[in-house]
Amino acid sequence: MTYAQDRRIIDVDSHLFELDDFLHSVATAKEAVYLTPMDEQTELPVSMEAIDRGREHLVRRNADPEVMAKFEASMFDIRRNPWSRLGAFDSADRSHALDVLGFEQQIVLGTFSFHQIAHSRDAKALEVGARVHNRAMGQFCADDKRMLAGGYVPLSLGPDIAGQLLDEAFADGCYTVMIDTNEANPEARSFTHPDFDPVWARFADGDVPMILHIAVNGHYDPVSPSFKNNGRRSTAVGGDAPDTTLGLVAMNNSVEMFLSAMILDEVFERHDRLRCLSLEHGASWVPGWLHKLDFVGHTTRHAAPRDRPASEIARERVRFAPFAGEPVGWLIEQLGPDMLCFASDYPHPEGSSDPIAKFEAAMAGIDPIACDAFYAGNIERFLGHTSVVV
Repeated sequence: MTYAQDRRIIDVDSHLFELDDFLHSVATAKEAVYLTPMDEQTELPVSMEAIDRGREHLVRRNADPEVMAKFEASMFDIRRNPWSRLGAFDSADRSHALDVLGFEQQIVLGTFSFHQIAHSRDAKALEVGARVHNRAMGQFCADDKRMLAGGYVPLSLGPDIAGQLLDEAFADGCYTVMIDTNEANPEARSFTHPDFDPVWARFADGDVPMILHIAVNGHYDPVSPSFKNNGRRSTAVGGDAPDTTLGLVAMNNSVEMFLSAMILDEVFERHDRLRCLSLEHGASWVPGWLHKLDFVGHTTRHAAPRDRPASEIARERVRFAPFAGEPVGWLIEQLGPDMLCFASDYPHPEGSSDPIAKFEAAMAGIDPIACDAFYAGNIERFLGHTSVVV
């Protein structure tokens, strides 16, 4: 029996715990010059000892079925060294992990490799890094149609380079890419500027949703540093989530602003099939946001008349992955059955030690048809051209 049991599940958010040579192994000699070592990025700590143990555990479980069975049984043990978890960094091992999970498809995103390249202040290094990262992700997922590779395109490089990188990402095997939700330069064009329409058209024409993911936000910080001067001890959380409890409260601020701009500046309406997934921003804030959009629309109806309510565009074009532990049943009652989708965040510890059990508990009493839509139906209709493997 798989972890999914008799459920159809499509997982919209999973990750790698990459080895330190993940990018360098696919880079050309000229590209490698622009890449910094993975353990030099400062966003997430890298343990070379843990990486070496992960390599050893992969060899051991491939050589011994009994060892493999132990790793299968403990694949959601979030206390385990993350590089040692099933499918963390080896593509064949990840395929086996999907067999054990029983998921029909899974969007696969980077972890350390994203941070390795995304914070460079050098535009050329950022461009080359994104190109290499997307190639590596495409190659990792190439041999298993259940794995949908998610790359990264920094829109801050401008629409021309971003468009080129997006074309290359698709050609190199990425199903879609993450994009930043914020332009850090106050003098730069908004991502909703018509100059970016060719980028959005590529997603629409390709019939794939773009990905908005926590930490992929153009260095946006909603919490003033002064809040840390509170006379209390640090409340660092760890992982790729915001690093304080107050940051967790504000984690949706950037994506809320981005989506509001995309809707109110009518970008979605200019591109009929443009749509997006919001991952690891939670979903408890979404009902209030929809009401806020329509309040703004009503208040500004004379100065900025709209053909359709802004909330209607959001319901049509955006899907949200709630955290395991959020009140998903209540959210379905507030939002309807169509806007939410399942995410495991595997093998990140934020996904919890048993995401299905947490979601099931939160959906007690909800119509089984709505539960099925949460696990697979909503995102199956949203993924576009890719076919579900059954």
